[in-house]
Amino acid sequence: MRKYFRIMLGAKSLFADECFKGNFIGADFDINQDLTNQLPDNWRDFNHKFIPIWLIPRPEKSKVSAGLACGALWTISKGITIGDIVICPNGAGSYYVGEVISDYEFIKGGILPHRRRVKWYPNTIDRSLMSDALKNSTGSIGTVSTI
Repeated sequence: MRKYFRIMLGAKSLFADECFKGNFIGADFDINQDLTNQLPDNWRDFNHKFIPIWLIPRPEKSKVSAGLACGALWTISKGITIGDIVICPNGAGSYYVGEVISDYEFIKGGILPHRRRVKWYPNTIDRSLMSDALKNSTGSIGTVSTI
């Protein structure tokens, strides 16, 4: 069954245009290693392993913050599946919309190095034209949310 996600492509959509031009979505979260063989089917197992890693350079952060970061990273890397639809704000009041067409890949040194390839649709959706329910759903806080 196809699912739909709102993805933030960097803080305040900083990398949205680059992701659109490069046909991908991605995440960073300062976990600088290839996760190809470290993405279990259950996000809880991923969080159990990676929360301590995420906390090392930021000991002032809470386990809740770490859990949210790791959960978002797992969702973008594994939880979203091929065929799912992503909607990503472009930072200018519209949203890019596309279909995920690949499994996870790691692009060392790239922006948002934990990536999924996307076939973007040619038209954007203006936020002002969305239903109130869709506006509310896409306006949630966080890197990734189900819509």
